[in-house]
Amino acid sequence: MAGAALLAGCDRIAGNNGAPTFHFTDITGAEFGRKLDLPDVDGKPRSLADWKGKVTVVFFGYTQCPDVCPTTMAELAQIRKLLGDDADKLQTVFITIDPERDTAEILKGYVANFGPGVVALRGNAEQTAAAAKEFKVFFAKVPGKSPGSYTMDHSAASFVFDPQGRVRLFVPYGGDPKVLATDIKQLLAA
Repeated sequence: MAGAALLAGCDRIAGNNGAPTFHFTDITGAEFGRKLDLPDVDGKPRSLADWKGKVTVVFFGYTQCPDVCPTTMAELAQIRKLLGDDADKLQTVFITIDPERDTAEILKGYVANFGPGVVALRGNAEQTAAAAKEFKVFFAKVPGKSPGSYTMDHSAASFVFDPQGRVRLFVPYGGDPKVLATDIKQLLAA
């Protein structure tokens, strides 16, 4: 109930010039995160243009991540609920940084845990590295006790695109879902 009241009062926050004032970092016009070309779990080539007309949130992670990735994905699912009637206007894109272990089947099962409106992308090592470079995302394999027990260090932030497909917001890990929902509402209203 409090979340609905928060959203109702914050559908559009504007500065003096009428432009939205976001709670998270406004990166409108950034020279990165402008393109994305990776296959989805069915092998279909996908790009940011596939989700024009929706606010799209891009997050790089991996399915065996113990904390940041499932927390972020759960928060994005919570945001869909906070958006109410606008939930279908939000697209979550999960890009695996661990294509070695994150098979198409594993990714399908993983994203299904977070409800509708989530797509997983899985490139090969070179495609993944190129996508991460375009978004200025860091990731590196950290060896474990056995060859298959490694973990992945990685950037823990999301990138939010407006319905026209332009990168607009940088959201660090741990951002309040209710606050991000108000920023998304602004992008939907623009």
